[in-house]
Amino acid sequence: MSAIRLAVTAFTVAATIAQHPAVRAGMRAAAPHVLNPRNREMAARATLDAAYNAGVLTRRIRDSLSRN
Repeated sequence: MSAIRLAVTAFTVAATIAQHPAVRAGMRAAAPHVLNPRNREMAARATLDAAYNAGVLTRRIRDSLSRN
């Protein structure tokens, strides 16, 4: 399975799971305990770090494919 297909599959599975009613109910129940300002900042930083790392990985894959 190619890296792109694997990434698309992982994203699709995550999106599907996030839409499940039991998961959404659990998130609503945990939200007041989890979503304090400190955790929000940590989540924002983790999201930005993950986006940056995804961009780095994408550039590496693109560069390796363009060399061949």
